[in-house]
Amino acid sequence: MKSAFSLFLLVLAGCVSAPAPEVPVARDPLTPDQRVAAIHAAAGADDRELAVQPLRDPQVEDLRETAQQARAARNFAAAADALTQALLLVPEDPAVLQERAEVALLQGDYARADTLAQRAFQLGSQVGPLCRQHWETVRQVRQHELAVQPPLPARHSPEDAAQHTARAATAQAAIADAESRRDACTVPVIERM
Repeated sequence: MKSAFSLFLLVLAGCVSAPAPEVPVARDPLTPDQRVAAIHAAAGADDRELAVQPLRDPQVEDLRETAQQARAARNFAAAADALTQALLLVPEDPAVLQERAEVALLQGDYARADTLAQRAFQLGSQVGPLCRQHWETVRQVRQHELAVQPPLPARHSPEDAAQHTARAATAQAAIADAESRRDACTVPVIERM
């Protein structure tokens, strides 16, 4: 009986597998708040540059203000809701689209942030501070994607390494493209005499 029990324990021990090796998880070194700060910095502060501001519907302005207060309180769901309501009223407003993109980024919804920023660029003046914010948003999304790309496991095949390198190169090219488009939004200031 004792040997049968010992045999059972040996069989049971053989069924237990070694724990799977932990796969390292890539973490973004920047927080969403830091990424949004970079977006705002990209707008610049040159008051000599032309920045077109459309006349706004008072209801849209109220919703934007509500969103701004919710953002300040770190209630990103409420901010997103207010801006989504504003977009129902003015679906082609690049500034509201940009604000919604930033809230999406703060919520960790990078794909939505990218889509909204590119849509805002298509509808906007395609020059000036707001244009730079659109492309900096896209750039920040691309940098995040590169930062969270899973690292190569310790044991990998040459094909895995080649695919990893290709993904990183594609991400770097997308970042460079967004930087180039952002920089193209700046129009030289005309000095008046």
